[in-house]
Amino acid sequence: MSATASRKAHRGVIVPMVTPLTPQGKLDERAVERIIEHLWKGGVHGVFVLGTTGEGPSVPPPMRERLVKLVGGCARRRLLVYANISDDSARDSIAAGNRYFRLGVDAVVAHAPAHYERRPGEAGEYFAELTRHLEGDLILYNMPLTTNVSLPVDVCDDFARRARVIGMKDSENNAERHESLLQRVGGLESFSFFVGTGPLMADGLLRGARGIVPSVGNLAPVLCRELYDSAVKGDGECTATLNRRFMELAQVYQKGRTLMQSLTALKGAMSCLGLCGPHVFPPLKATTAADRVALAAELARLGIPSYNSAAHEPATPARCDHGRPRRGRTRSASARV
Repeated sequence: MSATASRKAHRGVIVPMVTPLTPQGKLDERAVERIIEHLWKGGVHGVFVLGTTGEGPSVPPPMRERLVKLVGGCARRRLLVYANISDDSARDSIAAGNRYFRLGVDAVVAHAPAHYERRPGEAGEYFAELTRHLEGDLILYNMPLTTNVSLPVDVCDDFARRARVIGMKDSENNAERHESLLQRVGGLESFSFFVGTGPLMADGLLRGARGIVPSVGNLAPVLCRELYDSAVKGDGECTATLNRRFMELAQVYQKGRTLMQSLTALKGAMSCLGLCGPHVFPPLKATTAADRVALAAELARLGIPSYNSAAHEPATPARCDHGRPRRGRTRSASARV
């Protein structure tokens, strides 16, 4: 375990942050600041950049590095920062990871390349190569929806006990696998199991998972933190109530949509809250104005006022360049969810 990460508790609500863009397709740096402030005020524990929700594979390499640097500057000393380094080339993954460590990330995250689809058991070779050459700690990422690779439980169990591997984000919606992983690695003191699929998050926390990685957190960080706290306390009834609200909010941008379509709808919903624009990387297409009117109506139905509501325009965000945050927290609008 790295000196940096060994002093930190890898747990809690880690939000897979969207990558905000300008209409010209450039990184929207002011929106990055707004989103980080929104997440911090909402009480989350960390942020995960360049993942599936962040359109990671579509982000140009120079923009990736700038995003990691900017997020680190905004979040340092307040939020843990994790960055995805997944690439078909282990050499490129390692190079990216070591650059990100030098920018101050707490750990890097990697999933198996797609070419292990027919031999997932051998994906351990890829992770072993990463751990040999990375200068910091690694979190395994199981995301078969995009990679077509489901990491075998035995491989996960093996790497959970290796140096430099400090955790795992499992985004496979498979209850049987979920239970097996919790039994095998959930109780390991030096390993953090994060649930990355919404339908299993509440159950995972109640069964001992260290944290969750909810895309819903981009909209409602307070709700996600309340769900986490309730589950950690073992309050099953309250957790079930919060989970119903959590899942209802997720349906605002997920219901009836493919994964990629849900990413555009999530950014559209965030634009309704004044957090970022609706712009996405090609070949994805941004939501239309009519789409966003419908999303705003759904958010309002759930108690989240849109940016266009005169009584609820967001305040100017605190500047957080160079890791110098404004002191104190307030509850965000998502506390109403």
